[in-house]
Amino acid sequence: MPDLTIQNIELITRDVRMQEISFSHLADELIDHICCDVEHEMRGGLSFNEAYRKVNGKIGGRRLKEIQEETLYAVDTKYRKMKSTMKFSGVCGTILLGFAALFKIMHWPGAGIMIMLGGMILAFVFMPSAMVVLWKETRSKKRIFLYISAFVSAMLFILGIMFKVQHWPGAGVILLLSCICCAFCYIPVLLFSKLPQEESRSKKAVYITGAIGLIFYIAGLIFKIQHLPGAGILMMVSLGTLFLVVFPWYTVITWKEESNIKAGFLFLVIGSLAIVAPSSLINMNLQKNYETGFYRNLEQQQAVYRCLFSENQSIIKNNKDTVAAPVIDQIAHKTDELLMFINDIEKRMIAESEGVPGVPADVSQQINMTKTGPEIQFSLLKSAFTPVPFNDFLKTGSLSRKEFEERIKGYSAFIAALAPGGETAERLRLLDTSICFPGPEAEEKRISLMSALHMTALIKNSILTVESGALKTVANR
Repeated sequence: MPDLTIQNIELITRDVRMQEISFSHLADELIDHICCDVEHEMRGGLSFNEAYRKVNGKIGGRRLKEIQEETLYAVDTKYRKMKSTMKFSGVCGTILLGFAALFKIMHWPGAGIMIMLGGMILAFVFMPSAMVVLWKETRSKKRIFLYISAFVSAMLFILGIMFKVQHWPGAGVILLLSCICCAFCYIPVLLFSKLPQEESRSKKAVYITGAIGLIFYIAGLIFKIQHLPGAGILMMVSLGTLFLVVFPWYTVITWKEESNIKAGFLFLVIGSLAIVAPSSLINMNLQKNYETGFYRNLEQQQAVYRCLFSENQSIIKNNKDTVAAPVIDQIAHKTDELLMFINDIEKRMIAESEGVPGVPADVSQQINMTKTGPEIQFSLLKSAFTPVPFNDFLKTGSLSRKEFEERIKGYSAFIAALAPGGETAERLRLLDTSICFPGPEAEEKRISLMSALHMTALIKNSILTVESGALKTVANR
């Protein structure tokens, strides 16, 4: 009768220990059971490797862990309660978020409450109970940091998404912390815990390359959240690494292992391609729509500007030979001076964003001169979402912002003295800079160039509206 050698028993023992069987005496019983099964197969003429492979095939990859879970569920009351809590909270939180998404899309009332409840349940009930269950099942001190980093990353991500959807302050900071924790804590720890368990050098190389690709992808997300340059490059490099190198490489290696050619693996391959690839394309399309939305809004403001400018020029032209002509010319001159000042600020902001630090760029292509004045070609801006120009030119306390507000006050005083009345006072409220520009409490916010240009566009249209009212009042008087 064939007997197992000490080396065979050590191999089986090591494989069982790697499954992190934490329940007392269960690991020894499983080792004894597997050894008996292998010896039984060897009696039929199989070698140890063939017999062991056959026994592993009958057990399955997760069966040993399932046996431990079933044992713990039967004898450990605390584990049973936590397992039930984890399942119940996971299902409830997911259902709430699903219905919240539906209500949000349909603009039905109650979406915000469901998002908040679903996010809170997943973050503060499901995640802690899942962590307790994992600890009960493994009792691995080596993996405690892995579980903590995964718990913190997931909890922050859920809260960040909840804050983002609800438009609460701090969403960007929470998502940023989640990305940092995942990229620099969870992924490296997961990689270092996985490598010792893998004997194949090829798979080790795949895991390392995949971890680098994921870190680059998360770094791209961080750059995107912070509106830093280079986010698109990082995300494209990471996606190229993951789907053109890592995924095909892993598929080829796994395909060569006949024991792994199962329906589950095929579904994994097809499912990953069917979900992640379209998701990446949708993400890029959403980003394009996001930027296009900014451009379209500003282009509409330019269209309004052209309409108002043409109407005011028509009033000035029709009153050239009237007694009101000198006053009308004075209004037009004051308006042109103020608009030229704002146009200069816009030009300097764009030149700074398109150039390098200390060297403004030539923006002759980005700004076209037309009959109604300079028009910005927003689609040609390369750094449309950098916050540097706003901080240098329009932030509260900056020199140009102070001059801007002084000129607006002087223009308002001029119009108020020239055409006094209730209607003029109402129109002059449009020139209140606090309506378009953020106050001192928002100084630390990262306001992009596009947002700054939107602010100046609103102010310019408000100036033309005030000019139009003043011209009509003087002409009629």
